[in-house]
Amino acid sequence: MKKYIPFLLLCFPLAVFSQTKPLKIVFDVTSNDSLTHQAALRHVAGMAKAYPNSMLEVVIYGGAWPMVVNGKSTANNMVAKLAGEKNVSFKMCAVTMDRHKIQKSDLVQGVDVVPDAIIEIVTRQGEGWGYIKESHN
Repeated sequence: MKKYIPFLLLCFPLAVFSQTKPLKIVFDVTSNDSLTHQAALRHVAGMAKAYPNSMLEVVIYGGAWPMVVNGKSTANNMVAKLAGEKNVSFKMCAVTMDRHKIQKSDLVQGVDVVPDAIIEIVTRQGEGWGYIKESHN
């Protein structure tokens, strides 16, 4: 047993720090496919739970707008639930909103608006955030 103590003393801090190191990830959602919306929400929910000190941001634009517009998607309830988590945020593109005549009041509660989704994503990447392009197969 004594021969394992140095090994355990080395591994324990590595295991603790590797599990608690906060992640910062931006999720890019553009598809109008509800299966893509469900996959994105499943990924975010799992990561939010597994990494509670991390920051997760879902950026919605293009055809994905129904995902965060009240009454337009089966994903609306899950978006509202996740938007209430301290480490999850949803950002809707103002350009997409203008193109589809969507008002801020149409959005699921907790969804914020950014001037331009692509600029938001590029800014986050410049800040060192990881990037995930959501789709499903």
